[in-house]
Amino acid sequence: MTSTFSTAGETARARIETAAQRLFSSRPAHEVRLDEIAREAGASLATIYRYYGDKQQLLNVCVLTWVDQLADEMLDRLRIVESYRERLHETFRVVLAFFETHPDIAPLILGSLYSGAVHCEATATQKTLSDMLLGVLGEAREAGQLNQRVSDAILLDYFMGVLTRLIQSQAIHNDGPRMTEQHEELFDMLWRAIANPD
Repeated sequence: MTSTFSTAGETARARIETAAQRLFSSRPAHEVRLDEIAREAGASLATIYRYYGDKQQLLNVCVLTWVDQLADEMLDRLRIVESYRERLHETFRVVLAFFETHPDIAPLILGSLYSGAVHCEATATQKTLSDMLLGVLGEAREAGQLNQRVSDAILLDYFMGVLTRLIQSQAIHNDGPRMTEQHEELFDMLWRAIANPD
């Protein structure tokens, strides 16, 4: 009996999270009500409260799911490209493409690219991604390709900061050229900013 209840609970959670992701990605999170999510998921409000406690906790779960999807795509690219520059370029391009494909969830995810930003434990995928990105930056710096005067953590902050601002800019100026159409030039500007000046 325990496994039956467990399976039913997992099925209910999957339906709730799918419905919540659909609604949270369609309009600002503060406009989405729990009763809408319950109706969309075919679940009761009591079930949502039992599994998640409140809307913020459910939103946190959705954000972590989206961050994991993005991290998986980034990890795939980091693992198959050889040169340091191209590994970072591919990561840069994948992130821009992800947010062009999912523009409505950009505000929810941008603050969550770093572990713990949504007050939850970082997932294994997020930790792996952070470690791998720091590793690439550190190895590139040791190889003399990146700025030797700052730490790996500063290089990561700079890389993610520029990327985050570009995504925000795309949302604000959505009538201009797509960022992915300019990714080579944009990344070249970022690379020159973090490259070894000596």
